[in-house]
Amino acid sequence: MKKEIYFDNASTTPVRGDVLDAMLPYFSEKYGNPGSMHSKGLDALKAMYGARKKVANYLNCEDKEIIFTGSGTESTNLAILGFARKKKKGHVIVSAIEHHAVLHPALRLKEEGFEVTVLNVDNDGLISLDELEKSIKNNTILVSINYANNEIGTIQEISNIGEICHKHNVIFHTDACQATPYLDLDVEKLNVDMMTLNGSKLNGPKGVGVLYIKKGIELEPLIYGGGQENNLRSGTENVPLIVGFAKALEIARENRVENYRHVLKLSKKLTRGLFKIPNCQINGSTERRLPNNVNFSFLNVEGEALILLLNEEGIYVSTASACSSKSLEPSHVLMAIGLKPEVAHGSLRFTLNWFNTEEEVEYVIQKVTEVVNKLRRISAMEGV
Repeated sequence: MKKEIYFDNASTTPVRGDVLDAMLPYFSEKYGNPGSMHSKGLDALKAMYGARKKVANYLNCEDKEIIFTGSGTESTNLAILGFARKKKKGHVIVSAIEHHAVLHPALRLKEEGFEVTVLNVDNDGLISLDELEKSIKNNTILVSINYANNEIGTIQEISNIGEICHKHNVIFHTDACQATPYLDLDVEKLNVDMMTLNGSKLNGPKGVGVLYIKKGIELEPLIYGGGQENNLRSGTENVPLIVGFAKALEIARENRVENYRHVLKLSKKLTRGLFKIPNCQINGSTERRLPNNVNFSFLNVEGEALILLLNEEGIYVSTASACSSKSLEPSHVLMAIGLKPEVAHGSLRFTLNWFNTEEEVEYVIQKVTEVVNKLRRISAMEGV
């Protein structure tokens, strides 16, 4: 059998067995609609209530401040579009390295007549707090900055960003999908008003997201109908996925310190091994970085060719966000931190998880080295 090594956990993660076990009864046994008043419906409603309470406890907020959605993308769209459209006009600030789930809604708002500022980042992917504060105007209504970047793992100074926003009476939203398994999610400590999470990044199910909305903040719904989720997300709730999300979050939080140490050890080993390959560089901050993220550029090599050849060896990695990996354009994140297009095109993102091992890291180092050398030899021959 071909060896299979999955180092693409920023794209999605496999569902844990204990998470799947928690979900299964709500597919075929306790299948009622939580809006129904009979026993089947009440069973589903009780499960959903328990899941909401569990998520709220981990975020240190009230149950009613938790909204379940169909994805992290939907949660982010609801936060940005919903808040801005409720205000009807104003100024919105995002960063240049946001996920497209933030950048595209911001672009949409610009088309609708809102003013939008895109903050630059430094070579590590960090925004300038001074530039942020200078960018805030009298009509600024919302700032959305990701907690930790999905491509290069850079961790922003979220609490300080929140302080600046609140000093100027501006609402602050953060996309915390990548940060969820490894970083603090206490919304009070983080000074956030809205926060996006999703299930697929913490060994939970795909197709479920969460939006924390601080009490008192009003949003315009994106979906209308039966008025579920505090009239913000109509449609019958997906109880199995909601239960699975809460269970996955519970396990991730209980094992956070242990998993952090484990993946950090593997990432350091992987980084040391890859640095032995000539003409390569690591992208993003080496200090403020998610413990499971390693993003490298290999000069004179195409990232797509690397992925295909590594796939033949049973190694699964990516070049950028899975949502945009099929694009021929270089990563907007890598371009924003100052990489030239030819360097950005030769990048690979390795993202680890609790189930990965040192032996897998050693195998990946070996195969990446072989594949990079092979592609460079081919490139040299073609240039003759």
